[in-house]
Amino acid sequence: MQNGIIHYGIGESIDTYMYIKTSTKAVASNGKPFLTLILTDKTGEIEAKLWDVSEDDERNYSAERAVKIQGDIQNYRGRSQLKIRNIRLTTDLDGIKTSDLIQTAPLSQEEMMDKITKYIFEMTNPNIQRITRHLLKKFQNEFLTYPAATKNHHEFMSGLAFHVVSMLDLAKAIAGLYPKLDKDLLYAGVILHDLGKVIELSGPVSTAYTVEGNLLGHITIMVNELGKAADELGIDTEEIMILKHMVLSHHGKAEWGSPKPPLVREAEVLHYIDNIDAKINMMDRALEKVKPGEFTERVFALENRSFYKPSY
Repeated sequence: MQNGIIHYGIGESIDTYMYIKTSTKAVASNGKPFLTLILTDKTGEIEAKLWDVSEDDERNYSAERAVKIQGDIQNYRGRSQLKIRNIRLTTDLDGIKTSDLIQTAPLSQEEMMDKITKYIFEMTNPNIQRITRHLLKKFQNEFLTYPAATKNHHEFMSGLAFHVVSMLDLAKAIAGLYPKLDKDLLYAGVILHDLGKVIELSGPVSTAYTVEGNLLGHITIMVNELGKAADELGIDTEEIMILKHMVLSHHGKAEWGSPKPPLVREAEVLHYIDNIDAKINMMDRALEKVKPGEFTERVFALENRSFYKPSY
């Protein structure tokens, strides 16, 4: 018995329930409209095309709807795509909850918050601890439910918090090897670096960019929030400037979205920790779809590489 969409191979048929993450209308070369659907279940997502759609189809199969779907897995330009044979909206008789079809972090929100709180308790610098606690409390509900991105890495409910928890564990291990690192600064940088995404992104499911997200981006948003928090708490010290720099530089280079390159030791480490966790998550999700001895689909965000799963 199949466990979920990522476990189906090319040529296999499906008959299951899925959730429409996104629905995008376009016009085919024959002039007829069609929908590109991104369908998800607990294990992952797949693209599907719904051809020759009517206005009713456009309304029915918009984003954030649960559907019963039958179809076949095909190979399209090196990626799996679902050819739909039959699709309908779910009803109460199906007994399906939306939560049954949405990907979520492997840890509960309570577990993740407990871990993050322990890291904040370890901080000995009162200014860094206060501002980190203040900002996390301000955005806690969104932080615990939002994804870390709309695509590529940790793009599932509670993905942002899970990304932070994973990075904190990495930061602790690295700080143990390099004791000159300022753990307070590094932990705070990890917790705050992507917190602006709760304003940049629209919500925990069917996530899109907000107007503020498109115009400013999470880096600018978070630098502004750090400034406001410092004013509210009456903190006017160098730690605030360094934390702003950590946020500004965590993408590493201007072409990757950072206004400044890392110029503080902990900022450099934050950039690499962020990169490691994001890339491992992307690779893990791609490798989970294939059997030992096979190559993954090409992962666009990882230089369009296909990764091999060793057979031993």
